[in-house]
Amino acid sequence: MLKLINDLPNDVLGISAEGKVSGADYKTILIPALEEKLKSGKKIRLLYYLESSFTGFDLAAMLDDAGIGIKHLSAWDKVAFVSDHHMMNSFVKFFGHMIPCEVRIFKETELDEAKKWIAQK
Repeated sequence: MLKLINDLPNDVLGISAEGKVSGADYKTILIPALEEKLKSGKKIRLLYYLESSFTGFDLAAMLDDAGIGIKHLSAWDKVAFVSDHHMMNSFVKFFGHMIPCEVRIFKETELDEAKKWIAQK
């Protein structure tokens, strides 16, 4: 399940994931929130937090995630990825080089540091 993280500046999109993330989560939470941020015409800073209870993505969520990344490739200013999930961190580290913005990975205990970093312009 995806939830919005609300204690961030207006130009930061904060998302937390727990349990199994579905394509429906992307369609009802992440995509509408992203489209709303895109209306400003400014680049977006993204904080994506995989909580310790995160168990994975279904196929629809993975396809939506890839689609968002490709469709909005130039929309990102910087990305903070917060996770203690080794495999997901490796995945982000590998594919983060393909995104034309700074991508930084934080441990779950560094969530507050990630929030500060993503809020900096």
